[in-house]
Amino acid sequence: MEYTYNFVMLFDVENGNPNGDPDAGNNPRVDPETGHGFITDVCIKRKIRNYVELCKEGEAGYNILVKPDSSLNSKFTRAYEELDLPLKQKGKDQRDVERARDFMCRNYFDVRAFGAVMSTGDDPCGIVRGPVQINFAKSLSPVFIQDVTITRQARTTDERTTTGNTEIGRKSIIPYALYRAEGYISAPLAKKTGLTEEDVELFWNAIINMFENDHSAARGKMCLRKLYTFRHENPLGNCPSHLLFDKITVTQNNSPLPPRSIHDYDIVVDKEMPDGVTFDSKL
Repeated sequence: MEYTYNFVMLFDVENGNPNGDPDAGNNPRVDPETGHGFITDVCIKRKIRNYVELCKEGEAGYNILVKPDSSLNSKFTRAYEELDLPLKQKGKDQRDVERARDFMCRNYFDVRAFGAVMSTGDDPCGIVRGPVQINFAKSLSPVFIQDVTITRQARTTDERTTTGNTEIGRKSIIPYALYRAEGYISAPLAKKTGLTEEDVELFWNAIINMFENDHSAARGKMCLRKLYTFRHENPLGNCPSHLLFDKITVTQNNSPLPPRSIHDYDIVVDKEMPDGVTFDSKL
C-alpha cells in the first residue's frame, strides 16, 4: 500500500444504546464532565470485523482473529502447526516467531489491519502494530439517557409464577445522538503487515455497512451517515492529520428543541486541500 489516509465518520443512534458501559450498569457510555456520549474504538472495530467475516467468509486471507470461536493461544499454536515449527518449545527461535507473525498477518484481516498482541501462550506469534487506528467516537451534543421500563410476560422460574405472570425490567436508551469518529491508516505500517489497497477498499465498505447486519432491539436504529477520506501522496503524510479533521465541522443548528435527527445539524466541508492530499466523500 503506497498511500496514507485519514478519515472521518459520522453516525447516529435513535432510541438505542450504541455502546453499554459495564462500569455503569451497561448504560450508554457518557463523559461525566461534559455529558457527551462516547463509543470505544473496540466497539467500532468489532462491527468492522463482523462485516468482513460476513463478506469474506471462507476466503483465504480474511479470517478474523478476535472472535469467540476458540482461544487466541490455540490459534497461535495452529500457526506453528501450519508452518511445521517446533511446538511448546522454551526459548523460541526469534526467526520462528517472526515466521508465525507473518503467517498471522497473511491469514487474518484484523491482524494486518488493527494489529494484535500475540505474545502469549507456549507458541507466541509476536506483536503487530496495526496501520489502522480509530479514535473513540464522541457525540456532537450532550446526550440524555432515558430509562425505559419494560415488562416480560413470562417468569424465569416456577417459584416466581406464584406472584404473577409478568416481570418488570428496564432498558437504557439515548433518544438521539450524532457521533463523530476519526481515524488513520499508515502506509509504512501497512507495508510491514501486508495491508493492501484492496484491504483498504474493503475497510471503507465495512465502515459504510457496519450497522446493516448488526441491528438489535438494544442498539436501536444506527446509521452511518457520512464517511470522508483524505489520501496523502506522501507515505509519511503531506500535512498533520488534525488540520484535515478541522476541515469537517458539524454544529447543531438553531432549533430550540434537542436534536432528534441529522437534519438538526449543519455539516460544512472545506474541500480546499493542501498539496498532495486528495479528499473524497464516500457517503
